[in-house]
Amino acid sequence: MSTHASDPLAALGSLPGVADAVDSVRKAVDRVYGHRVMRRRSNEISSEAALRGARGSAALSGADWALEEVRRRTDFGADPEARTVGAALRLGAEAGQLLSIWRQSPLRVLARLHLVAAGDPGAGASGGGAAGDSVGRPRLDGETVDEPLVTSPLPSPDEVAGRLEGLAELIVAGSEAPALVTAAVVHGELLALRPFTSYNGLVARAAERIALVGSGLDPKAVCPAEVGHAEQGRAAYLAAFEGYLSGTPEGVGGWIAHCGRAVELGARESTAVCEALQRGAA
Repeated sequence: MSTHASDPLAALGSLPGVADAVDSVRKAVDRVYGHRVMRRRSNEISSEAALRGARGSAALSGADWALEEVRRRTDFGADPEARTVGAALRLGAEAGQLLSIWRQSPLRVLARLHLVAAGDPGAGASGGGAAGDSVGRPRLDGETVDEPLVTSPLPSPDEVAGRLEGLAELIVAGSEAPALVTAAVVHGELLALRPFTSYNGLVARAAERIALVGSGLDPKAVCPAEVGHAEQGRAAYLAAFEGYLSGTPEGVGGWIAHCGRAVELGARESTAVCEALQRGAA
């Protein structure tokens, strides 16, 4: 049995509001997994969840496209918004391929996620992409960060390296903490650190998804938290994140609960898709 000293994530489960959030998430996930459509057409639900999750994540990063526009488009290199949507779609497709690596080498997964998000490194920072020599590695002294949503002070590269290593050690060691807690901390730390020169928000939300799916909470990836984060709105997302940055029990607990509500809303979205499929409307 782990102690809180050796398993610091487990201690977060007792923060204000966290236990209720964990319980609500479990019930929401159970509802969608219990739907009769999931027994026959779960692959379709997973694919639709990835699409809707990508749309939600891109919306938070400033590319708030209608779902049907995301579904219709094939060219994602025309402008910065299109590149953001394309990056989110690529991350959604890649996340499932990285599950087996996450618990052994999370830093390798994060580097891969940034590489995938950047797409064509030759696009350069001026084109909204990432400069070729900065792709897939933490930023260095003097390198700027293009992150349209989060404007809190940037930690130094040395602090980034230390905190990333600490986060990786926690993931590799495993935890008795609920999956929601671990996923929310992964998400919050990556937003706080912004370790890459670009696409940090997209990468943070993709890593949250990997943590949720890899934990076994959502093994078929049908509860896209990105949908819920977008539905709650950018202002609520940033307010909850400021709570995480504060480091107070209420602030960190509030961030975990916010992420929990996002998972609930993602599960609700997929439940609606199941209902539509059952009616023959989708």
